[in-house]
Amino acid sequence: MSNKAGGFSASVDAMYDRAVGLMDLSPGLAEKIRVCNATYTVRFGVRLRGAIHTFTGYRSVHSEHMEPVKGGIRYALAVNQDEVEALASLMTYKCALVETPFGGSKGGLCIDPTQWEAHELELITRRFAYELIKRDLINPAQNVPAPDMGTGEREMAWISDQYQRMHTTDINGRACVTGKPPHAGGIAGRVEATGRGVQYALQEFFRHEEDKAAAGLAGTLDGKRVIVQGLGNVGFHAASFLAAEDGARITAVIERDGAVTNEAGLDVEGLQAHIRRTGGVRNFAGGHYVEDGSSVLEMDCDILIPAALEGVIHKDNAARVKAPLIIEAANGPVTAEANEILLDRGCVIIPDLYANAGGVTVSYFEWVKNLSHIRFGRMQRRAEEARHHVLVNELERLSKNKNVAWTLSEDFKRNYLRGAGELELVRSGLDDTMRGAYGAMREVWHGRNDVPDLRTAGFIVSISRIAASYQAKGL
Repeated sequence: MSNKAGGFSASVDAMYDRAVGLMDLSPGLAEKIRVCNATYTVRFGVRLRGAIHTFTGYRSVHSEHMEPVKGGIRYALAVNQDEVEALASLMTYKCALVETPFGGSKGGLCIDPTQWEAHELELITRRFAYELIKRDLINPAQNVPAPDMGTGEREMAWISDQYQRMHTTDINGRACVTGKPPHAGGIAGRVEATGRGVQYALQEFFRHEEDKAAAGLAGTLDGKRVIVQGLGNVGFHAASFLAAEDGARITAVIERDGAVTNEAGLDVEGLQAHIRRTGGVRNFAGGHYVEDGSSVLEMDCDILIPAALEGVIHKDNAARVKAPLIIEAANGPVTAEANEILLDRGCVIIPDLYANAGGVTVSYFEWVKNLSHIRFGRMQRRAEEARHHVLVNELERLSKNKNVAWTLSEDFKRNYLRGAGELELVRSGLDDTMRGAYGAMREVWHGRNDVPDLRTAGFIVSISRIAASYQAKGL
């Protein structure tokens, strides 16, 4: 949890207030955008292991300037109303920044999922879903959850099935939730989406010399030293892509039981396999174990990627964080107070409302796929291949007729002739979204003398778009 007094939502509100102070909004509209519309608390019982167990869950709706509202459901013992409302507000700003047509929502269940068997988790999940569905807090047109910490494709499939059992004639029922497995209405590339979005965000940052210079960095991602805090779904995919495709060196990974370091670069896939096998990073043969994992946040590196919980960088450790560039793969990993300390030190922060928007972006694609009832690429893929064949055949014909001493390589022909399938289209759409959103932030960051950082710029872009939506409604 956040170290800032008042909790996670107070930290988010402080960042919101700083941006609003630089905008020309009426106080009433600024307050309307800031406040959380509603939070529903549910307490339900499930008979398990010969006894009735009572669970507490939440679903918060921050903004309905666009509908449906969108946001994940997390399973964790630390879930509480303040956290859920803060995450819902971040979802509102995130959706506006990357221009997905959703308001912000979030859900959570106070549970340690590791303490229950799969069939028990299914009973708990279905009962939680039932309580939300019957109040339209899960609905393809009103409120669409997704995976979050402690949940994944399996839980989303259970929720989708529960909705369809309760709404047997809703032809769009599968669109009630995103992050489903592909065989249950999901979309290719959703599991990797948030981590892939982090990679695309960093690639876009490194395309701009002025932005790299602000962080005291130069060159490309190749060889950059990266520390990752949290090797869950987001951290693992971000680290894997950056290492395998961009040449970055993952020099440290921080987990719950400590950290493991290797200046030459860690084997990320090997480390993940070790964590799954043993439950932690201790005794991993490919690196040096550090028992105090939080201290590794303060190690020298080029890029720090906090990819787990909120508030891990706070007022008490921010001054010791040496990374010149932080990209927030998690929600709220830097508190408002820590943010000020880091900015004063010259650190550049790529904020969470942009950096981890890959998940909701690809969730949007999945929602559209479910509503359209057709797989992306199905209509155009072979037509693309046919057009490419025409061009390749003509080039080869001309080369033969003119006796030109060249031929097209088989690798080129194979890659060029292959039409885009669903995964290629999803990655293309995500890359385009991340580039567009960064450009909108960057224009404000560099275009206004009173905007000191990307986070404030991102909030200004988001709040402006939300305000325009409310004003169009007559507010």
